[in-house]
Amino acid sequence: MTEPAEHACTGCGLLQPGRVHDHRLSRLKDLPFGERPLVVWWRKRRFRCAGQACSRVFTEVHESIGARRRLTARLRSKLERSVSASVRSCADVAREYGVSDWSVNQALVERAIGLDAAGAPMPAVTRLGLDETRTRSVRWFRDEHQAWRRSNPWMTSFVDLDCGHPCWLLGLAAGRSGAVVVAWLETLPQEWRDQVEVVALDPSAPFAAAIRRALPNATIVVDHFHLVRLGNQAVTEVRQRASRERHTRRGRKIDPVWAHRGLLLRAGNRLGPRALAKLVTVLERDDPTNEIGAAWGCKERLRQLLAAPADRATIRDRLWAFYDACATADMPETSRLAATIETWWPEIEAFLMTKITNARTEGGNRMIKQIKRVACGFGNQANYERRILLHIAAKSAA
Repeated sequence: MTEPAEHACTGCGLLQPGRVHDHRLSRLKDLPFGERPLVVWWRKRRFRCAGQACSRVFTEVHESIGARRRLTARLRSKLERSVSASVRSCADVAREYGVSDWSVNQALVERAIGLDAAGAPMPAVTRLGLDETRTRSVRWFRDEHQAWRRSNPWMTSFVDLDCGHPCWLLGLAAGRSGAVVVAWLETLPQEWRDQVEVVALDPSAPFAAAIRRALPNATIVVDHFHLVRLGNQAVTEVRQRASRERHTRRGRKIDPVWAHRGLLLRAGNRLGPRALAKLVTVLERDDPTNEIGAAWGCKERLRQLLAAPADRATIRDRLWAFYDACATADMPETSRLAATIETWWPEIEAFLMTKITNARTEGGNRMIKQIKRVACGFGNQANYERRILLHIAAKSAA
């Protein structure tokens, strides 16, 4: 039984020492004692209001339990930390502590609402990164006109690229269009937006247009990882086309180029003597037109360009070598790659001079996808965002 204390009437708010109406026995669940579960029995008092105009009967509330609760505050806090601080599902934590999945999720929701109510200001950011992740599989639905529409199962994350700042995830927005980026940035004060100096992103035209509109003074840099991926994609497309033209079929295990296709995608400067000799042998045996070898050379010239030091003379020489290799190859795949580099060259040059990458954003994407896999997907977008933000906050505070 709790100690006598004054309780405010839930009807009129009158503070009174209490006129005990009756008692109710409540069964509460608390943190386990070692490996043994702990159950708390609380003999709660019910009071009748002493006000003349109010005769409401209300139940006392303890600060460590709360109204209409069957779990103690420290158990709810433990449930929330068990999920947020590690990539575990609500069902896994619920089984460990003998509670329901709903109780664990409710603890997470209350914690997220508490953080939102605190209203912490957005930290100042000079380097901003953004990228998208798929939230769920594609879904179709009927709109108000009974026409089929495709849902947008994407989510854009905004990341602080300064590694000196611990809490790096700034926010999440549903969708991956330029309008989504502009809408999120416009919710922030103008003073915050004026401090952003560099924005790193993938070669995405909608994202770049949105940044130029919302952050006109920021420098846009393109992450080199996706450019290398475009070079590897060009090599793959040339290999597939050359194999179809030569063998009138898809590549098979008996074809040296198909069997060693992974060797074509590796960085040339990281190939050892044996791997390099193997690559030369494969191209001599299964590339009579030298198209695959020419595409591999263009890809390597691109890698050398992206690895160039922040020296404009060196960058200019390697850029010319890349364009010359693409012009000599004279293939649709390599010409398209050269056109992409030409289109994004101002942003690529900014990357070469600043060396700012979107790696921290990609690391956040890996964490976001891991949370989704453990939970086997989320049907509620709000709960998905809460899980992500709480996990990032817990990892940053650790």
